[in-house]
Amino acid sequence: MITILVLGGSNADPAPATAIATDDPSVEILSAGSAEEALERLARNRRIDAVLLLPGSPARELAETLAEEDPAAPPLFAPKSMGEIAGARRLEAESSDALVRLIVQALEPP
Repeated sequence: MITILVLGGSNADPAPATAIATDDPSVEILSAGSAEEALERLARNRRIDAVLLLPGSPARELAETLAEEDPAAPPLFAPKSMGEIAGARRLEAESSDALVRLIVQALEPP
């Protein structure tokens, strides 16, 4: 099971992860509407394998906080269109579904 925490979306849609459909039963999607909520989820759930930062999220705030407070945090991923975010791997996709597929590929053993 791969667990991905999704942070972001717009203020109108604070939990976009609920809209992310995956046809892979071995992928679990969790959501966080704020950096604080994401930090809480990461602290409580050590099974989180990756964090996906979406446009409209406090991505830079979360990345900076994780770098300072939790160097063992799971890897961060973001669409390339968000620009450079310290510590985040940039992905060549825009749709949430495509981003999730790329993260799963990146986390699977070779």
